[in-house]
Amino acid sequence: MTEDSQRNFRSVYYEKVGFRGVEEKKSLEILLKDDRLDIEKLCTFSQRFPLPSMYRALVWKVLLGILPPHHESHAQVMMYRKEQYSDVLHALKVVRFVNDATPHVEVYLRMYQLECGKLPRSPSFPLEPEDEVFLAIAKAMEEMVEDSVDCYWIIRCFVNQLNNKYRDSLPQLPKAFEQYLNLEDSRLLTHLRACSAVSKLPYDLWFKRCFAGCLPESSLQRVWDKVVSGSCKILVFVAVEILLTFKIKVMALNNAEKITKFLENIPQDSSDAIVSKAIDLWHKHCGTPVHSV
Repeated sequence: MTEDSQRNFRSVYYEKVGFRGVEEKKSLEILLKDDRLDIEKLCTFSQRFPLPSMYRALVWKVLLGILPPHHESHAQVMMYRKEQYSDVLHALKVVRFVNDATPHVEVYLRMYQLECGKLPRSPSFPLEPEDEVFLAIAKAMEEMVEDSVDCYWIIRCFVNQLNNKYRDSLPQLPKAFEQYLNLEDSRLLTHLRACSAVSKLPYDLWFKRCFAGCLPESSLQRVWDKVVSGSCKILVFVAVEILLTFKIKVMALNNAEKITKFLENIPQDSSDAIVSKAIDLWHKHCGTPVHSV
């Protein structure tokens, strides 16, 4: 039996007896022991497997550039990150933009605005659409990351990744969504077109907010593993799988507004299955990255 077939046999066995991911966790631990972390291998691992919760914040921080690849620098770099966090927070308190009662997500937004040179003249100014996106992502991230310094830096770099690395890709996702939905279920797409619903689907919720506020955090973090590690296209397949999962409900609706309203507030109890099927669909259409320890 070859090494790969032995590994596949063990993975199937572990999954059957309730230890799904045991082999993957060991592989990740081996990667994380390297003196200099291999960013490419960590990306590939994250693309192929869900990250164990105990390592997710560390891997995200490395992949988002918050921490350098060298282990020996981590403590010092995080000390600098913490000092910067404290300085920006102090500045906002001095100018009375935030206080101790301000919700964390709003504090994170004001810190981000100040660092980007976009702080409005008054906290009472109405929020911009991009601010609403930031708050939605921050609210979800707050449920995933306990430490406030880590949480702010991950939100900040995650949003920057969306605005910079994925700036040209995100506007193309609605078109890709139509393409893949047509391949999976052309009848469903025909129904959406007949209802004039295609252009009114909740693309901002799906693609700009990366499903923050749509999926529960326990499911969402598995999607964001893929986004952080280099693929915003996973968002397309989550959207497609939502339509496939609720096909009967959507086909029964013949009004664009009703379809959109339903898709904005989908039942939460199906979210884990939706994400699992979406990842399978993504691998089916886009291939599976090769991972080697």
